[in-house]
Amino acid sequence: MNIEEWEEYRYVESGINNFIDQMNESSLKKMVEHVCNTGGKRIRPIILLLSSEICSGSYQQSLNAALAIEIMHSASLIHDDLLDQGLVRRNLPSAPEKFGPSRALLCGDYLIAKCFEFISPYGEQVVRDFGKAGMDMAEGEVLDLKLDKDNFGENNYFECIYKKTASLFAISASIGAYTGGADETLARRFNVFGNCLGTAYQIVDDILEFLEVVEGKESKFTSETLPHVYMKNMSKEEAIEKSIEAVKLRVNAAKETLLTFNECPARDKLFQITDYITVDMLEIV
Repeated sequence: MNIEEWEEYRYVESGINNFIDQMNESSLKKMVEHVCNTGGKRIRPIILLLSSEICSGSYQQSLNAALAIEIMHSASLIHDDLLDQGLVRRNLPSAPEKFGPSRALLCGDYLIAKCFEFISPYGEQVVRDFGKAGMDMAEGEVLDLKLDKDNFGENNYFECIYKKTASLFAISASIGAYTGGADETLARRFNVFGNCLGTAYQIVDDILEFLEVVEGKESKFTSETLPHVYMKNMSKEEAIEKSIEAVKLRVNAAKETLLTFNECPARDKLFQITDYITVDMLEIV
C-alpha cells in the first residue's frame, strides 16, 4: 500500500507546506520544516479526514483540524527526542541533535501554540477533547519517566501507551467525526476505533523495537516495551507471541467498530490503514 498516492495524504501534505511557506524566514522556520517534512506518513490526520468523510463531511471542513493533529504529533516527537536523547529519527538527525536542545524545545512550544490556532474554530467540545489529548500525552511521558521497571506491570504499560500514543489516534477519529457532523454518541464510537488502533500500533512498534528491527531511529534511552513486561514471567518467545496476540485482539476490535460505520470508500481506506500500521508491520517478525 502506497499511502503517499492517496488524495488525503496529498491534501495534508499541501496544508503543511502552506503553513510553513507562510512563516517568516527564520531559524524557527528551518526547524519547523525539518520536523514536519521528514518522511512521516501523516496517518493521524488522514484518519481524521476519512472519519469526517464517513460522517458526510468534506476535506475543506476538516483540513485545519487534521493539520492541528499532525502538528501536535510533530511537537510530541521533538519532546520525545529531548526526553530520550534521540539522535536519529526517520533516518535524519533529530531536532535536538541538529539544532540543539534549547532551540528544539522552543520549536516544540511554537508548534503546540500553532496547533491550537488551527483547532480553535471547531467549537468547545472539539477544543476540549484536543486539549485533553495533549495533557494525556504529557502525563504518559511522565509515567514513562517515573517507571520502576521492577514494578512496571501490564496495567501500567497500557495506561502509559494510551496516554502517550493511543489518545491522539482516538481524537483523530472522533474529531474527524465531529467535523463531519456526527453527534456525541457516534463520535464516541470513532474514538473507540482510534483507541484500539493506536494501542495496537504502539504494541507493534514496541515489538519491532524489542527485536531491534526498527530502522531510521536511534536514542540513548528507550521505553519499557510490552515484551519486556511479559518476559518477567515467561520466555522471550512466549512474550513475543503474547504481545502479538495483544495486537490482534485490538486490531479485531478496531475492525469490529469500523463495521458499525456507513459503508463507503473512506471506511474501506480505514480498514486498509488498520492493517497497514499493525499486522502488515508484523510480517517481518
